[in-house]
Amino acid sequence: MCYNIILISVKLSTMKSKLQSERKQVFDQKGIEAFALQLKKVRIREGYTQSQLAFESGLSLSQIARIETARINPTLSTVFTLARTLDVSLIELFDFMLPLSTPDKENNDPGAKSTTGMVFDL
Repeated sequence: MCYNIILISVKLSTMKSKLQSERKQVFDQKGIEAFALQLKKVRIREGYTQSQLAFESGLSLSQIARIETARINPTLSTVFTLARTLDVSLIELFDFMLPLSTPDKENNDPGAKSTTGMVFDL
């Protein structure tokens, strides 16, 4: 009985390791850049400086700057906080053209299709 439990434990551990190694981390730099630009436009339109937005939202000034320059990927909680502070809808924050590209194009494949854009609707 004890031997069977050890075998099951080893198999589960092996399966977990295999699944973790197969997971692909997703990071969409172009999407983050589009969001950064939209956030900056909305912030300026609503009459906030980066410092004011940081103070009102409780986020650090450096975090606001890094979001607006696409150096970090903000969490959903951060996006929700920004929307509430700016008193805008999430739709307004995500009202931008989302660049679409194929992986081949990103790898500079001369035969790849060109990049297109589409409106991101919620």
